[in-house]
Amino acid sequence: MKLLELYILRRVVQMFLTALLPVLAIIWTTQVLGRINLVTDSGQSIGSFMKLATLILPTLIPAVMPFALVIGITQTLTTMNNDSELAVIDAAGAPRMIIWRPIVLFAIALSAFSFLSVNFIEPKLRVAAREMIAAAYADLLSTVIEEKSFRKLDDGLYVQISERHSGRVLKGLFVADMRDPASDLIYYAREGAVDDSGTALIMRDGEVQRKSPEGTVSIVRFDSYSFDLSELASDRGQAQLYPLDRDIFFLLNPDPNDKDYQFRPGQYRAELHRRLSYWSFSLIFALVSLVYAGDSRSHRQARLHPMAIGLTAAVAIYGTTNYMASQAEGDPAFIPGIYAVPLLVTAAASAQLFLGWRPRLPLLIQRPLQALLSTIAARANRNRLQSGGNGAT
Repeated sequence: MKLLELYILRRVVQMFLTALLPVLAIIWTTQVLGRINLVTDSGQSIGSFMKLATLILPTLIPAVMPFALVIGITQTLTTMNNDSELAVIDAAGAPRMIIWRPIVLFAIALSAFSFLSVNFIEPKLRVAAREMIAAAYADLLSTVIEEKSFRKLDDGLYVQISERHSGRVLKGLFVADMRDPASDLIYYAREGAVDDSGTALIMRDGEVQRKSPEGTVSIVRFDSYSFDLSELASDRGQAQLYPLDRDIFFLLNPDPNDKDYQFRPGQYRAELHRRLSYWSFSLIFALVSLVYAGDSRSHRQARLHPMAIGLTAAVAIYGTTNYMASQAEGDPAFIPGIYAVPLLVTAAASAQLFLGWRPRLPLLIQRPLQALLSTIAARANRNRLQSGGNGAT
């Protein structure tokens, strides 16, 4: 790679990282805070919470990366144009490929990384995160529930313990079960323990109060009572996997006996085609950015900032493709559109770059836009002159 190409690549990479890292940090923080209940509800340590946050971070990178690349390319090339560097490159007789090559190669590398990440790395991390959350909630009574505090285990089911002793022994048990509309049950017991399988709470030396909808209350004392936790333990201890959590091999050949696949086959079909198309966004957005910012232009030429145009085009491409994928969940006829949009944009951008076409706005839009920009510039100059005159006075 030539020295000039390395110079352009270095500047693009620096601006790409400058745009990627802050946005990624903000999105990562919001995602992590949305899972703070792992600590507040299940009593897990801060180390477990940080492990979960680490598992979440790599899953966000492929989604943010293409848009950060648009910012990196457009801002770098716009700065080079303002500093007349692009004009000097043109005047020296250098081919346009000397600007395009490092950017396209970098975009290809990012697209390859996205393909590997989305199809192989990200599903494993998602499954690990779901299994971690499920394991944290699997045995709330014997290991997690704090002493002298009420905890909600399920809708209408609350529990409190006074003390926790070794051997999974619990002292001072209080259980309120209001899941059955026919009666409310309140259990008191001096001690109890969760069995080794975690499917039953064995309470000893206590009583149960049953309140009917009519308001009558009956009290029954017991020496030993088994409270069923099997349904609760199975729901909390087993990680539920969704289409986003599946690897590419499962999506290519789904298990027909999988319950989730039987319930939503359209989502698995759409997720497969989304995986096979979304990885190319880095390359597509790079070509679009080169179309709008890859050539030298006069400072006197009225135009929107290439970053604004590039990001708008990127959002439009992403939104259209995402719409096709969401519609493909219910109608397979939309599947070709998932690939047609990226392919058409790639073909149009490549033709503009290699044939030297410059994208132009229609006159019906261009003239009002130029008039608006001229009005804004005139008002800005007038305000600057007035503020300068007031300062001089």
